[in-house]
Amino acid sequence: MATPEPSPTPPARPASARLPAYERCILDGSVVIAAPGLIVAAVLLSGHAAVHAVGLWLVLAALIATALLIRWQCRRLVYPLRTLSSLLDALRMGDYSLRGTAGGALDDLVYDINALAERLQQERLQFEESSYLLGKTLAALDNAVLVFDQDARLRLLNPAAQRLLQAERHQLFGRLAQDLGLQSLLDLPSGQLVNHRFSGRSGRFEIRHAPLRTGGRSGRLLVINDVGRVLREEERQAWQRLLRVLGHEVNNSLAPIQSMAGTLASLALREPLPEDWREDFRGGLELIGHRAGALSRFLASYSRLTRLPPPQPAAVALPALLDKVARLEARWPVQLEPGPSVTVNVDADQLEQALINLVRNAVEASLPVEGEVLLRWREEPDCVVIEVLDQGEGPPASDNLFVPFFTTKPGGSGIGLALARQVAEAHEGGVSLLARTDTRGAVATLWLPRPPNHPEPS
Repeated sequence: MATPEPSPTPPARPASARLPAYERCILDGSVVIAAPGLIVAAVLLSGHAAVHAVGLWLVLAALIATALLIRWQCRRLVYPLRTLSSLLDALRMGDYSLRGTAGGALDDLVYDINALAERLQQERLQFEESSYLLGKTLAALDNAVLVFDQDARLRLLNPAAQRLLQAERHQLFGRLAQDLGLQSLLDLPSGQLVNHRFSGRSGRFEIRHAPLRTGGRSGRLLVINDVGRVLREEERQAWQRLLRVLGHEVNNSLAPIQSMAGTLASLALREPLPEDWREDFRGGLELIGHRAGALSRFLASYSRLTRLPPPQPAAVALPALLDKVARLEARWPVQLEPGPSVTVNVDADQLEQALINLVRNAVEASLPVEGEVLLRWREEPDCVVIEVLDQGEGPPASDNLFVPFFTTKPGGSGIGLALARQVAEAHEGGVSLLARTDTRGAVATLWLPRPPNHPEPS
């Protein structure tokens, strides 16, 4: 989830060397309140007899005027404070839309509160957007996400968790993990794979959990991933690919067998039989036998692919093994490029068969154009790399090159690359087939892990 950008800092107030506005207001008001008394005192001190006669009335008028001015001053001082109190109360209640009017006695303080309200309003908007994005993300997840408080009571869950537990939200909130049957999952180590039965379904699940803190209180985050569903989907796709290839190959053999059987049946019903019926029958039966044999070889190849035993590793000198593989190819010379002396810990028979398949493919690609076939190897910091290069037309543009029984060659079995990859992966390595960059053709690369005690190449 993206982190919200920080809100822009409000511009600083311009500095002023004058007395603050609110203090000036207090000073001016105090002077005005004191003015009637000062005037009366000045008149009484003048010493005139007429003044002494009306002195009582002047004092009374001064007292009344002072009282009125005090009330006026109090209203001037209290009104801005009440306005600020209302603004702060609105902020406390979460209403960030109110603003104070600048230019009054408390201009600086109103400016600060307005800036604070604007900042809080922007942060609330960002928080609401982030919460909305988080909610949408949780709702779109296939993984069940649940949050428990420090008392192991459920406080948050997403729709996937609701479907897993087969209950409405109001029926789940506040319930203990023990009551929901989830306490045992919280007690497991994070990352554990378990078989578990929920109200919604059962299967194999990956359990992950982590501590949380909300409002100063601890909690637990629980994530449940249905790995069985993912594996079933991959298995379904693998079966679809396998059945598609099997159906294609079987139909290729059964179609001519069925057609020829119908032709021979029609021929047998003719009266009288034609003079060359023996040759027709012999040719038809040979065709049926040929296609049946091809189908039998195809199924035998499938059996060989599925019955590959676990490797029995042993120390093998790689240069000698590659020299043997190069000499086994009699149709076209395979050049062996000199390389470092390397010892690998592999099943020699399986690795030899995998390399024979790669070399056979390279030779079949180079034969039509009489191109060169090169076998070489090298050491890398963490693996040993074996390459088979040809100068044919290059690998076909397909994502199914390593799918069992997929082939672009007439009469090909489609198991060479699949078997080579299976052998390499059984040795914790791998195989790739890419187009060459220096010339036309393809390069098949098989890599194997280096022995732990093998020295680094210089």
